[in-house]
Amino acid sequence: MQLKWTAVALAALTLVACGKKEEAAAPAAPAPTAAAPAPAAPPADALIVKIGHVGPTSGAIAHLGKDNEFGAKMAIEDLNAKGLKIGDKVAKFELLAEDDAGDPKQGTAVAQKLVDSKVNGIVGHLNSGTTIPASKLYSDAGIPQVSPSATNPKYTRQGFKTTFRVVADDTQLGGTLGKYAVETLKGKNIAVIDDRTAYGQGVAEEFEKAAKAAGATIVGHEFTTDKSTDFNAILTKLKAAKPDVLFFGGMDAVGGPMLKQVKQLGLNVKFMGGDGLCTGELPKLAGDAIGEEMVVCAEAGGVDGDFKQPLEDFKAKFKAKNGVEVQIYAPYVYDAVNVLAEAMVKAGSADPEKYLPEVGKVQYKGVTGPIAFDEKGDIKNGALTLFTYKGGVRTQIAVVR
Repeated sequence: MQLKWTAVALAALTLVACGKKEEAAAPAAPAPTAAAPAPAAPPADALIVKIGHVGPTSGAIAHLGKDNEFGAKMAIEDLNAKGLKIGDKVAKFELLAEDDAGDPKQGTAVAQKLVDSKVNGIVGHLNSGTTIPASKLYSDAGIPQVSPSATNPKYTRQGFKTTFRVVADDTQLGGTLGKYAVETLKGKNIAVIDDRTAYGQGVAEEFEKAAKAAGATIVGHEFTTDKSTDFNAILTKLKAAKPDVLFFGGMDAVGGPMLKQVKQLGLNVKFMGGDGLCTGELPKLAGDAIGEEMVVCAEAGGVDGDFKQPLEDFKAKFKAKNGVEVQIYAPYVYDAVNVLAEAMVKAGSADPEKYLPEVGKVQYKGVTGPIAFDEKGDIKNGALTLFTYKGGVRTQIAVVR
């Protein structure tokens, strides 16, 4: 995969992302301002449009699930404030939010619940491991589903007409990181660990393939789970192989404690991972083991040029409203909800059967950049953003496509 580095690459390691929560003392409260007027009530004959959202709002990665749900709530509120018309009726959007706890069984259970509730569209799930099994239920019901963060290629390769995603997949993500590990980090002996989830295994396999193709030697591939806390046995085994790069396919809740044990064992490596690792919460989870430019990771998404300011504006609005920084994918959730709404407006209907064909034709200018889908439902020309961590802050390296 040939990388097209943007101008952002020239400013490598100088742009500070907004993923880290503020730790400084709280500023003085601003002077009170007049309350904003309440939005006008929708007309009595408003068209009720139910949007389902699913993410892990409990469990080890609840911070990521809540981040996504906040993005969905903001989209619903903004759509209702606009008084959007679908056909000849003003639409009143309602959010039906469910928690899948990152568990495939719970994911399919809440998916069925949303199908039974006759939602008009689905945004989610967060994890590939819950998104993929749930997608069959939505497909069987004919309900369009847009995932803001599931990156396993299988999701859009099942032959379903209802599956879409607004981020690049693991083929791009893992492939880019594998090539970067060899060509930029000069990795020669590379070790890999994955958590055996659909996401972790998928991104690790794509990384490994790309690293091998670029000339690296894979000196070991070990496995853990998404609930593990002790990695000493596998790390000790890998240390004996003397890797210079260690790639972890999994989420930050496991990657943070793993980094601590990497440091304890004196394992001198560049630590790499995909978007599940690449969060504003990682420095808190890893403590001083985060190091200085020791971690290199990629987020499946990213903007440059004229799209940078709209995304920064969204992040500022998000923090003002929710009291926390964007973790990763809230902006993509926000855009996914709006993509469904755009398709409904084009079709003049919120009936899934009638507006589904319009989802695939969408040309939407979102806060995360331009959104259009290919024949599989994958985003066209999906971007990736490479990051490292400096001074405990997630710092952008470059946007690549």
